[in-house]
Amino acid sequence: MHKFPMVVGAIAVSLGLQAGSAAAQRLPDGSVFAAKAVQRQIGVRTVVAVPAEHPATISLNGKVVADPGAGGQVQASQPGRIEAPATGMPTLGIKVARGQILAWLRPTPGSIELGNQRAQLAELDAQLAIAERRFARLQQLDGAVPRKDVDAAGIERDALARRRAAVGAGLSAREPLRSPVAGVISVAAVVPGQVVDAKELLFGVIDPQRIAVEALAYDALLLDGFSSASGRVPGGALDLRFVGGGRQLREQAVPLLFRVVPGATPVAVGQPVEVVAKTARRTRGVALSRAALVRGATGESAVWIHVEPERFVRRDVRVQPLDAETVLLTSGVEEGERIVVAGAALLGQVR
Repeated sequence: MHKFPMVVGAIAVSLGLQAGSAAAQRLPDGSVFAAKAVQRQIGVRTVVAVPAEHPATISLNGKVVADPGAGGQVQASQPGRIEAPATGMPTLGIKVARGQILAWLRPTPGSIELGNQRAQLAELDAQLAIAERRFARLQQLDGAVPRKDVDAAGIERDALARRRAAVGAGLSAREPLRSPVAGVISVAAVVPGQVVDAKELLFGVIDPQRIAVEALAYDALLLDGFSSASGRVPGGALDLRFVGGGRQLREQAVPLLFRVVPGATPVAVGQPVEVVAKTARRTRGVALSRAALVRGATGESAVWIHVEPERFVRRDVRVQPLDAETVLLTSGVEEGERIVVAGAALLGQVR
């Protein structure tokens, strides 16, 4: 079903290119003839190739991660049952404050553990009753017995009372699950009544204005840093700032961390990113927009060269990324040639 819009679009382009009396057509040598009227119709725009020195770049595979200083996770410290707070269970995207109660965890001990706790509580009840009677008796004999004996009995009674209260609270107490940072809920993996295990991830909280990109590099020399970096994601680009790299290999590569400059294209944690980082080395070539590139049948990169007022030639080129939206042509184009930077894809559809 998805092929029909593409076919219709190609037909529409073909008809549009042939609307004038001088139709756009593919010449025997593979070049394309397009009259001026057709060029205006499809929005052809060119720039002059001017080679210059540019920073050499490296392309890295990365993914979006939460900024370690502005994100956190809420995990169960023990097995238990989830209970909703008074404000209700938080859902994805809801803003939360640092320390806000997201849910309650009521412990669910096993039958043996529960039996032991109840037996300990009964034993403490008996010891507390004996201590209270002893203390009361010594108080009645005040003056006949040393004062230190009366004080010791009172201290023993109070200690047993506190132990009994602690054990009793442990049978019915519930643990508050609080947000470790201020931000928005990125993970909400539980519902009221759900029984969870210890260390199970319950909630994730991130600050959408403070996210990072982690990439893997296979050259330890890259730890020296980059002059600048950017990231390519569907629908836009990210402006990145290099933070640093780890000194321990992960998957036989060095992990590098970049912070995303606020105001960039919205992204989600875990989303893949192509990181283009500029190094201290220099290289020479022609910089132009990625929109100028077209792909051949075998995936090679090419551009359209405006060789004559109404004739265009497709030329294979060698490219390397310059940033998320710009590439550098390192071979295949001569200085002074005019390169098509708008309408290149439509020229390739001329038959």
